[in-house]
Amino acid sequence: MKILALDAALGGFTAAVDDGVRCRVAASERQDALERGLDRIAALLAEAGLRLRDLDRIAVGVGPGSFTGVRIAVSYAKALAYAGGVPLVGISSYDALEPAQPPLPVLIAVRGRRGVICARLRRPDGAATACGRTAEVLDRLLTGAPGVVQVGGNTEDVFSEIAERGWTVRALQPRADVPAAAIAQLARTRAPSPTPHALAPDYGESPAVSERRS
Repeated sequence: MKILALDAALGGFTAAVDDGVRCRVAASERQDALERGLDRIAALLAEAGLRLRDLDRIAVGVGPGSFTGVRIAVSYAKALAYAGGVPLVGISSYDALEPAQPPLPVLIAVRGRRGVICARLRRPDGAATACGRTAEVLDRLLTGAPGVVQVGGNTEDVFSEIAERGWTVRALQPRADVPAAAIAQLARTRAPSPTPHALAPDYGESPAVSERRS
């Protein structure tokens, strides 16, 4: 299966082309998807010797994460899927950051704007998500008696906040070094969206806005 994967939710813009033998990646730490994204995609496909219509799937990180990044990456993925007639698969940022089969409970944190996170806590009895200020999110998710929790993702300030609540924190490594590579892995076993248009982004918390009255 030949897969093109894109992500701009988790930091900068990353792309990957996985042909089943090798996964080629291109990554930027900058949020430059609008300026350089299409060029990187074209270069990766050329390096792999593939055209758009040769792909079996296009996969994209649907968030949460960078609001602008999610919008751009999802727009690119939908346009390419329509243009090539290729099935489109959406992958959550939580899944892209979580390693395969971690011990439960596991909490994956995704950084939004300063002081704000989105997080998913998976326990044996189910999963819950929340977005907002770091302390408020952890108060909502880490209920019950403290124990051991596996934590991954954007963990800046999260470890100390969890430890202050009496929990023992064990750090997790991400599924892959580059988000797009993790998305390509996951897309092999995920059902495509019925149509590219039906793919819905997960923006997490709405972007900060201000209202000015005259």
